[in-house]
Amino acid sequence: MSTDKTVADRLLEDARAKTAREESPTLGKIALIVGVLAVLVSPISILGWVFGAAALGLGVAAVRRPAAAQQAKIAMVLGVAAILVGVFFFTLNVAQG
Repeated sequence: MSTDKTVADRLLEDARAKTAREESPTLGKIALIVGVLAVLVSPISILGWVFGAAALGLGVAAVRRPAAAQQAKIAMVLGVAAILVGVFFFTLNVAQG
C-alpha cells in the first residue's frame, strides 16, 4: 500500500489551513499599523493619500475576517481621516500659493 493521504485527509487539512488563515488577526494588525502611519504622515499630502488609501484597502480586506474585524474598522476610520487631513493640507498649500 502507498503512504499517500486519502482524499478526505487532504480535504480536512485544506479546511483546517483555511480556517487558521481566517482566524489569524495578522491582516487586521497590519491594517491598523498602516492606518496609524497614515495619520502620522497625513500633513504631507501625497503620503497621507497613499497611506490612507492603503489603510482603507487593507481594512476592507481584513473586515471580512472575524478575528480582525474591530482592528480593520479602526484602520478604515484612520485611513479616511488621513485622506481628509491630506486634502486639507493640500488645499492649504494651494491657497497659500
